[in-house]
Amino acid sequence: MASVQDQLEIKFRLTDGSDIGPKTFPAATSVTTLKESVVAQWPKEKENGPRTVKDVKLISAGKILENNKTLGECQSPLCDIPGGVTTMHVVVQPPPVEKEKKAIIEPKQNKCVCVIL
Repeated sequence: MASVQDQLEIKFRLTDGSDIGPKTFPAATSVTTLKESVVAQWPKEKENGPRTVKDVKLISAGKILENNKTLGECQSPLCDIPGGVTTMHVVVQPPPVEKEKKAIIEPKQNKCVCVIL
């Protein structure tokens, strides 16, 4: 049986101020699993939602959480109140497709042609 301290109640705050959750996760849950949960629960009516886990960054107590860490490892003793709800901020990175398009267009604009007669 897991103790109360092994379970963390987390809500995810989106950039517009709305929330996903709260939902309870075991302390052994990885940050990647949290990101998967955010992607799966993302409100369909919101624009620019994340497509994959790589598009999401989670911030807790002012720190960006690393994918390979667990909730227990990321827990801040100063900010997390036992039995309270932890708020994690969600940042969605813009899709990299636009950068790739710009990189493809720029070489064409800088094209130089020399003709030797």
